[in-house]
Amino acid sequence: MKHYLDAAEKAARAAGELLRQNFKHPLRVNSAEAHDIKLEIDVLAQDLITKLLLKEFPGHALYGEEGIVGDQSSEHQWVVDPLDGTVNYFYGIPHFCISIALRLRGEIMVGVIYDPIREEMWTGQKGETPRLNGHHFHVSERADLAEAVISVGLSKTDDTIEAGLPLLQRMIHRVRKCRLLGSAALDMAYVACGRLDAYIEQGISLWDIAAGWLLIETAGGTVDLRPREDMKDKYRIVASNGAIDLKL
Repeated sequence: MKHYLDAAEKAARAAGELLRQNFKHPLRVNSAEAHDIKLEIDVLAQDLITKLLLKEFPGHALYGEEGIVGDQSSEHQWVVDPLDGTVNYFYGIPHFCISIALRLRGEIMVGVIYDPIREEMWTGQKGETPRLNGHHFHVSERADLAEAVISVGLSKTDDTIEAGLPLLQRMIHRVRKCRLLGSAALDMAYVACGRLDAYIEQGISLWDIAAGWLLIETAGGTVDLRPREDMKDKYRIVASNGAIDLKL
């Protein structure tokens, strides 16, 4: 998997440089909804990632937030979020990332998350301990819920917000702190390396969490991902260090 991991890291760094160069510059808005924004830079970043990955692996497919490319029945499918934390990016909040994962016959084998502002690169492959900027990391060992710091995402629809609010209210009283940081992929990366103890969301897309899923599991944590029957291609997720009982 090393050559796939190297290619994903190269593509993430290239997209990260594009995002960094355009950060806090005037941005073209492609669409705006009640709780979300789509930017031209999202599309440009995915186009760049697609060009780099499929040039090197022309028989592969790409499944991304900004569209799909290639035969989606291919054994090799790249799952890409070119800018996770678009609203943060648009408002000049320096908390966003690129997420790239590779699925082989449906199983995630490679995962990369890159924060271009902090220049932090999480990389992992199936069966090996993941790395942050070259150094191995592990999930936290905190087992006491009262000492935990967790992220509870509220997603982008009225249904997922209504489902998330009671959970957030319960957790606020049980844990040390709850955080809503605005990037699911970075939440996953933070759980993987022990900065957060858990991440919970009621309606998330595969491209948001694919790379982080691999990182958390190879770092010793657990991920419970369940499809939502009422929302196409959306999932409920509980990702944690595996040591704490969230009492859900």
